[in-house]
Amino acid sequence: MNTPSTNDPNAMLVIPARLGSVALLARLLQRLEQQPQRVAPEQYRAVAQRLAQVLADVPTDDESQRALRALMDAMPVLAEVYENLHYERAGLCRAPLVAAARAEVAAREAIARAAAAR
Repeated sequence: MNTPSTNDPNAMLVIPARLGSVALLARLLQRLEQQPQRVAPEQYRAVAQRLAQVLADVPTDDESQRALRALMDAMPVLAEVYENLHYERAGLCRAPLVAAARAEVAAREAIARAAAAR
């Protein structure tokens, strides 16, 4: 299965057939997120829950995991669902470390400035 990368509209991502459901549901969920006014909450929840179910069944072999990572790079909504499913043991494992570290430093600096202003 080929699916276009959301980062480059001309790039095609080759997805193993066993991840076809993941790609299809992630693409559908991404479309639903882009049109929230037209989507019932129950519909969004049903698609997100089904995506979580098929993610749980992704094979652990290297090829499948590489393809899953590529899909998550191309579809931010898939990465968000993945992180939510694995948060207990991995935290925000898909979030860039540098951006997370900068955000933490900025938050500490803002707290210090607010405390000093009192």
